[in-house]
Amino acid sequence: MGLIDFAAALVGIPVLAASVYLTLLALLSRRQPPPASRPPHLKFDFVVPAHNEETQIAATVQSLLNVDYPPALFRVLVVADNCSDRTAAAAVAAGATVLVRTDAERRGKGYALDHTFNRSLEDGFADAVVVIDADTVVSPNLLTAFAARFERGALAVQADYAVRNPRESWRTRMMTVAFAAFHGVRSLARERLGVSCGLRGNGMGFSRAVLKDHPHRAFSIVEDVEYGIQLGYAGVAVRYVDEARVFGQMVTGEQASRSQRERWENGRRALIREHAGPLLRAAWQRRNGLLLDLALDLLVPPLGELVAVIAVGAAVCAAVTSLHGGIAPWIWGASAAGVFVYVLRAWVLSGVGAVGALDLMRAPFYIMWKLMLRMRPHKRRSKDEWVRTTREVRM
Repeated sequence: MGLIDFAAALVGIPVLAASVYLTLLALLSRRQPPPASRPPHLKFDFVVPAHNEETQIAATVQSLLNVDYPPALFRVLVVADNCSDRTAAAAVAAGATVLVRTDAERRGKGYALDHTFNRSLEDGFADAVVVIDADTVVSPNLLTAFAARFERGALAVQADYAVRNPRESWRTRMMTVAFAAFHGVRSLARERLGVSCGLRGNGMGFSRAVLKDHPHRAFSIVEDVEYGIQLGYAGVAVRYVDEARVFGQMVTGEQASRSQRERWENGRRALIREHAGPLLRAAWQRRNGLLLDLALDLLVPPLGELVAVIAVGAAVCAAVTSLHGGIAPWIWGASAAGVFVYVLRAWVLSGVGAVGALDLMRAPFYIMWKLMLRMRPHKRRSKDEWVRTTREVRM
């Protein structure tokens, strides 16, 4: 093995490890039959954190009120958090109970959730709470499916998080495939492995017991992932509810997409710095697969970045080792093959069909756009600042 081949192979090993992890998840992502439901008796609070969502909130409240579950067994609580529009009035008109929260210092979705969770616990009505974003509609079976999991001992659950407007543009179709990869493939496989599927912010549910024993103390821009990690340290696995779905409205404009993506990426990087090392140490000390998987989920790069690294690595490897052969081309080639299997499985789950497959040909441009976001200087914001993403209104 030549020195160049050895160096190229050494650089490719962590990339191959990430690719193998994703390939295994793809191979394990077979859907399981849902558990049988029982006559409804558990009570739920829908918790809808809303910041300046007057154009979206009525449709969300109506969707929640129309779930296939006895109306006497659930409430819809909208927390109008630091709003400067008519969100509260629109939610009341739609039939929700509204909590108005104004706090100039503690701003953000995490604080809104903490406030409403505490209110739910104080009221004593609900056996569990379900968090729904203010631009979301839900499948009618949501509470029935959640109840089936809670009745079987689950303490935290996560519905499938899908795209509400997948046919609107090539960008939303690509996001549909990306959601199928991150929310579908990964969650299905992690459920089969018996570890935590993690929290996705929208469509997550918590039993009254878990909120009392492990209060919500996550206030970063990625408060969902943060709280999922906190629960993981406590040994609480989030169960994936594949048959129940929440559909979030995705942005179609480039500027709004950029703003949203910047916040997600910055928040995720902060969590990696804070938790990746401690999760690995705790996993080793406790011999705990749940914590190991949470660490791996953080450490595996976003799909776009992984594809970009593989493309560059494979091209460089081909250029410098083509005359001499070696092991490096096999490592980079296997990495590319593994990611292809993962994306293929995500495309199958996404349901976007042939049009979505053609849109995947735009992936190199989408990846370049994401990489440019990583390299550009970022405007500094408070880590818990609530910035509403501008969305197109669809009636």
